Amino acid sequence: MKSLFSYRKASLNNSKNQNLILMDRLISIATSDDIPPEYRDTPIGLLLEYHNEIKPLDTYKNAKLLIGMCMDNRKHLHIPDNFAFIIRSGGANLRYSEFKVSYAIAIGQLGHIALIGHNNCGMVNLQDRKDIFIKGLVDMAGWDADRAESQFMRFEPMYEIHNEIDFILSEVERLRKEYPKIQVAPMLYLVEDNKLYLIKEE
Repeated sequence: MKSLFSYRKASLNNSKNQNLILMDRLISIATSDDIPPEYRDTPIGLLLEYHNEIKPLDTYKNAKLLIGMCMDNRKHLHIPDNFAFIIRSGGANLRYSEFKVSYAIAIGQLGHIALIGHNNCGMVNLQDRKDIFIKGLVDMAGWDADRAESQFMRFEPMYEIHNEIDFILSEVERLRKEYPKIQVAPMLYLVEDNKLYLIKEE
């Protein structure tokens, strides 16, 4: 049985080749001029400028956008206090957080959403983690194996995202249809350099 450590080690060994493929689908943001015109001078553009350290942090009293991102512990955003509402879920999957999204838009009066996936996401190929999942719940939570397996089989189809970039693009499309007046931007966080990239929409 693979341990989580050995799984992540194997993933990191493949990350260089994967990142070369990823970069063809990403827009690198190193200066403000790299931000596409539709996102410049918007909270989306500010997020890119703050996190990628293009612009110094400002002071905010009220949130300017909603950020959906993965629960993964390797991701940390460099943004001002009070700048954003943030919903964290596996794979940045907001399909089961719709009321929270609507609440942020309606109560927070927000017009922008940044959806941020990341490479080497644990919600890709969940079946490969089935044994680790079951063993972890048995060892750490005191569950029996049948209960742990039952939960995995019930929820795996709901949370499997298959491919980080393709999932983010599909989720952005869904959110745009659901909230047609809201600007929604697809992004990817590279865990190797801790930078945010826009995902190309082609």
